[in-house]
Amino acid sequence: MEVRVANVRKEFDRFPALDDVSLDIKSGELIALLGPSGSGKTTLLRLIAGLERPTSGAIFFGDEDASHRTVQERNVGFVFQHYALFKHMTVAENVGFGLKVRPGATRPAKAEIRRRASELLDLVQLSGLEKRYPAQLSGGQRQRVALARAMAIEPKVLLLDEPFGALDAQVRRELRRWLREIHDATGHTTVFVTHDQEEALELADRVVVMSQGKIEQVGTADEVYDTPNSPFVYGFIGESSSLPVTVTDGQLWVDDRTIGLAAPDLPSGEALLYFRPHDVELLDCCGGCIAGTVAASRRVAGTRHVELEIGGGRQRIEIELPVEHPAASKSRVAFRPRRYKVFPA
Repeated sequence: MEVRVANVRKEFDRFPALDDVSLDIKSGELIALLGPSGSGKTTLLRLIAGLERPTSGAIFFGDEDASHRTVQERNVGFVFQHYALFKHMTVAENVGFGLKVRPGATRPAKAEIRRRASELLDLVQLSGLEKRYPAQLSGGQRQRVALARAMAIEPKVLLLDEPFGALDAQVRRELRRWLREIHDATGHTTVFVTHDQEEALELADRVVVMSQGKIEQVGTADEVYDTPNSPFVYGFIGESSSLPVTVTDGQLWVDDRTIGLAAPDLPSGEALLYFRPHDVELLDCCGGCIAGTVAASRRVAGTRHVELEIGGGRQRIEIELPVEHPAASKSRVAFRPRRYKVFPA
């Protein structure tokens, strides 16, 4: 099922939670809505679900305007962060609940509901736990039950709101891989909300980066990481360092010295240089480079993060070095970014 969000605005007490948002989601695609708290990602998910109505604009399911249809009429499956399982029901009863409460004409027979629940529990790798209650399951198992319940109704669209947010890091990583496998096996059009960039980049076919009620960029994991189109996306996706620079005749300057980098497409004036801390080339001498004094150095897993003071301490940036690299203990370090992006200030 294709989903199209067309020029949607959503206000709460005249505050725009979403402002002229448009998005096309292809049938069978796995989309991540990624952004900080307050960016509008959960509001957008709730609008697609039918839990909220747009102030203006429209939500299309295929060619049909579904903006004023109920959740039931849209036939969406929803998975919440905190499971929302019925504590007094067994695992099998939870999974079959959506089918059991259908109107009589569309409600399957009891045997068919049991068969469907068993089939889904096998798919989510919980066979043998049909008679257990939610309190007897781990957090990861409960979330699998919640997903099986959402899929039981054979939804047109599967929506997940921070589905792994309540789980510890190791379980989250395991369930991310598992969710991708489930998606590939079932082919549901799936939209999930997350503030975890690693989760979005690993799972999604495309990532929708949101900020302050607007979409900043839509693209594959490679596109939003390697070619961010705004300072916000560069700073939010992955680690980054930024440095105020001056563009003069297409060359970048810091204070009164050139740093050996070009920005031929930018007009002269103030700008911001962005680069990834790991993507730098260390230099022995500095005839056109960035040089700074080591202010701090810390071990982070298999690397060392070094903070440098630039321009007499007015600016601080961070670069990443191998743990044993001798530059980490030097008082002065010179480098040049291998890849970078310059945005007008």
